[in-house]
Amino acid sequence: MTSRTSAFRGFVVKEVRHILRDWQTLLILIGMPVAQVVLFGYAIRSDVRGVRVAIVEPVGDAATASLRARFEQAGTTFAFQGVVRSVDELDGGFRDGSVRQAIVLPTKFGERLGAGERVPVQIITDGADPNTGGIMEADAIAVLRRWEREQAGPAGALAPVVRLDVQARMRFNPTMESVNLFVPGLIAYVLTIVSALMTAITIVREKEMGTMEMLLVSPLRPSQIVVGKVAPYVLLGFLDVVLVLGASQLLFRVPLRGSVPLLLVECTLYIVTSLSLGILISTRAPTQRVAMLAALAGLMLPTLLLSGFIFPIAALPTPLRMLTNIVPARWFIIIVRGIMLKGAALSDLWRETLILAGMTTALFVAGIRRLAVRLG
Repeated sequence: MTSRTSAFRGFVVKEVRHILRDWQTLLILIGMPVAQVVLFGYAIRSDVRGVRVAIVEPVGDAATASLRARFEQAGTTFAFQGVVRSVDELDGGFRDGSVRQAIVLPTKFGERLGAGERVPVQIITDGADPNTGGIMEADAIAVLRRWEREQAGPAGALAPVVRLDVQARMRFNPTMESVNLFVPGLIAYVLTIVSALMTAITIVREKEMGTMEMLLVSPLRPSQIVVGKVAPYVLLGFLDVVLVLGASQLLFRVPLRGSVPLLLVECTLYIVTSLSLGILISTRAPTQRVAMLAALAGLMLPTLLLSGFIFPIAALPTPLRMLTNIVPARWFIIIVRGIMLKGAALSDLWRETLILAGMTTALFVAGIRRLAVRLG
């Protein structure tokens, strides 16, 4: 019995030492739970900050200025974008995201309030993200009601009673369908799995099985080997995009208001980005297990939590919000939502496209160079 206990203890010690020697796997296994606690703790919030709001009023007056001041004093909730004369002036802003909400006031707003009329006020909110849209709408209504009470004066005062007839409307998603939010994010998630994860595992598997050496002695150049390895995943990525779009159209009637060719071009750009990330992981991972864990921790979690797929970026604290700028999926999801839900054109999405193209170029060059060094 003692010998068995001693042998068992020795076996456990051996496994512990083996785990401790594999520092890459150990770092992922320990770091991933901590990262998830931090990300979920900060991401699961019901408040939205920095909502870009504008006021629409044909003729400005003192009441408009007072309402503007109330939105500017709303802390970090709103970022006031100014006063315009018509809703049409905000069309481009809603499409490119520079405006998320508009407060539409009627003509002679202040005069009608002074006469004691019940004055209609419309709130137009970007509903592409229904979760965020609902929060933004509620925050705007709260500000209007607070301003309404302030204008009425203290209890017992002889000031005229201010009555606002607040009417809310969601733009781009009037029925608040949540599936419209998740389909663009699902495209990014699927492409990340197919392009990045599978590419990393496939290349590392070739090294583990020793077949990479056989490829290197063939007449093919290293660049041709790389292209040959990733080309099938480009085609699979396209197939997955078509399947997701087709299913979302047939089953859930998700709108596709923009250009299909532009959408496919942007998907191609993101596929190359994901492939480049997979190649980079394959150059560092010694085994398929490490490659899979690295892809899950370094790509899948950021795609889920730091891209706006599930949690709104505006609800994240400043450090995490800044970190989202280096997550390619964030910019890709903005592009896909803009094309599908808002009918945005390249002129509306040029900034996000340029950022994604820059990331793609940098990652592709770095991945090919590192892999060429490893293969050489």
